Amino acid sequence: MNYFAVPLDMHDLQIQLSRDAGIPIAEQISTAIGASIRNGQLYSGARLPSWRDLSAQLGVARGTVRVAYEHLIDEQLIVSRGAAGTFVAHQGLVANDTDTSELRSPLPDFFTHPFSQAPLIFQMGVPAQDVFPAKLWSRLISAAARQAATNCSVSYPDPRGERVLRTEIAAYLSVARGLSCTPEQIIMTNGYTGALGLIIHALGLKDHTAWIEEPGYPLTRTALRMAGLKPIAVNIDEQGLCVSEGIAQAPQASLAVVTAGQQAPLGMTLSLSRRHQLLDWAQQTNSWIIEDDYLSELQLLGRAAPALASLDRCGRVIHVGTFSKTISPSLRMGFIVVPVEHANHFADVAAALAPASSILTQLALAEFMRKGHYLRHLRRMKRVYKNRLEALRLALQLPNTSNAMTGLALLFRLPEHVDDTAIAQQAAALNLAPSPLSAWYSKPNTAQSGLLLGITNLPEEGLDISCEQLRQLIEGHI
Repeated sequence: MNYFAVPLDMHDLQIQLSRDAGIPIAEQISTAIGASIRNGQLYSGARLPSWRDLSAQLGVARGTVRVAYEHLIDEQLIVSRGAAGTFVAHQGLVANDTDTSELRSPLPDFFTHPFSQAPLIFQMGVPAQDVFPAKLWSRLISAAARQAATNCSVSYPDPRGERVLRTEIAAYLSVARGLSCTPEQIIMTNGYTGALGLIIHALGLKDHTAWIEEPGYPLTRTALRMAGLKPIAVNIDEQGLCVSEGIAQAPQASLAVVTAGQQAPLGMTLSLSRRHQLLDWAQQTNSWIIEDDYLSELQLLGRAAPALASLDRCGRVIHVGTFSKTISPSLRMGFIVVPVEHANHFADVAAALAPASSILTQLALAEFMRKGHYLRHLRRMKRVYKNRLEALRLALQLPNTSNAMTGLALLFRLPEHVDDTAIAQQAAALNLAPSPLSAWYSKPNTAQSGLLLGITNLPEEGLDISCEQLRQLIEGHI
């Protein structure tokens, strides 16, 4: 039997042909494409390969492909637009039987708002959409595309990321975060999650124990569990992570994940004494510390504290940063800074499992930083966010609550009996997206009640209405 399968570019479509099946090849081609159209794998308006391209891929005559296409045109599944090409007909598309709306994330709904959609009011984790310098970024991307096309190489790019970007990041970290490092210590990743996965693989931490903050970012504890680690929740107080409690619970833990600069979600900075205590523990036990510097220097109140890694003299801290909160999460651009003696090992793991991607974005980002646009962008964001914070405080009139700034959100604590999750669910129906504080706790019996209100994407008009709606929801539960 002569049997072969060829994927159609862009659609991940398999056409399987058999010359011994007793069915004409043209009919096999039309049947395969028709099935992909009917089940939604080929979307309405998708452009099909030309007769010549598809015949070359399949190793058949162009006339055979032409007959297959004509049959599909007769079925009104595709349309020919002359020199423009052949496309999937709109009336021919049948919805895929798979209901993707039921595909759930392992995280609560409050952390997985609809992807690729405009952020909702009070939504956390998304920078201001109207502050992003879209025109400038478009020019930088275009320039990067021309540069990449002109300097196109047939060799693989550096799996650590483009050196020009890593050089700019090293310079920025030295000035803004007090962290002295070289480009060789920096590895670009696919956001925070890519960084976490790379670190866990490189350190071989499966079946080990890890300290996590309580409360803390739910994605971190979910990711650690998925990677085969046992998370141990360590309480937070006004100085940050209670290191002594972590030592009491799991003295031989192999890892601690901390948000030292601005604790997520409570917002305090890890005190200097706790920093030294944590570093001493890591040195004595040969454990590792992942510093999640999720907001970088985007500190609205006072100056951002230096990075925890800047105090590390024993090579136990791995610094993780991203551009999701400062530029856009759609970049999927993060990085890690590893101790110099481990740089080669991490580079090898990155090359094998998680090489840096999106050269165009890297080149554009490097130019964005090199010309000073990044620092100016941060300064502008701080001014805008301070104004929006003040506007939110003026618009909100919530009884029996105290509020505090936590990162880029305003935290309203609620009485213990109030179900903050129920309030957040009801708010979603009003296109509001407050995050319930209780969802950040791993232990439901000790979780505190409150609402985290993101300040980055607040409307100039209608904020009073949104705040009144939220106030009424809260009063209905008190």
